[in-house]
Amino acid sequence: MNGDYQFFAAMLVGLMGAGHCFGMCGGIVGAFGQALPPHRPMAERMGFLFAYNLGRISSYTLAGVAVGGLAGALGTLFAVDSYLAALQLLAGIMLILMGLYIGQWLPLLAHIERAGKPIWQAMAPLRQRLLPIDSTAKAFAAGGFWGWLPCGLVYSTLTWALASADPVAGGMIMAGFGLGTLPALVAMGAAADKIAQMIRKKQLKLLSALVLIAYGGQMTYIALNQIV
Repeated sequence: MNGDYQFFAAMLVGLMGAGHCFGMCGGIVGAFGQALPPHRPMAERMGFLFAYNLGRISSYTLAGVAVGGLAGALGTLFAVDSYLAALQLLAGIMLILMGLYIGQWLPLLAHIERAGKPIWQAMAPLRQRLLPIDSTAKAFAAGGFWGWLPCGLVYSTLTWALASADPVAGGMIMAGFGLGTLPALVAMGAAADKIAQMIRKKQLKLLSALVLIAYGGQMTYIALNQIV
């Protein structure tokens, strides 16, 4: 699959998952905001906000590089027939499950998110060392931790990066996904009420869910044709 296409498709997935981002990350954005030194100018606070998100997207990209490289290495090592198609099938199913989760039709991924919480909790002592967040470097590092928050949307996109079986493609997929989530999370951090209200609307959540299901269905269909 074309690398540019995957990058922009992953960006669309991130954009369509905006409603989920509000539910998952609202508390974290609020906590980061409270950790900033008080009475800073808005321009400086926005600088911290973008540093947070740059750290978060960097974590996603690093994870994409890692899983894409691992899948490629395993494929070369074992040369299993239909190996990449099977990974693509997994990615398609995960995107469908994510759409069902966002649409509130089948909250199966909530269990996967809960399973990842021990990792997030284990990072708590390291996160505490960054407080108070009084520099953009600390904000970037805090965002890097944020990128490892247990999230079904991230896990779903990571399976897509895994299916790429290439470190560059995997990194591009996760970077595109992270950039797609940026508008929602910047709006949240900047208290952009009108944007926040629009993203929370049920109709937009349903549209987002259907787009994710449709894209996951297309990926599943392609994978099944390659296997059969």
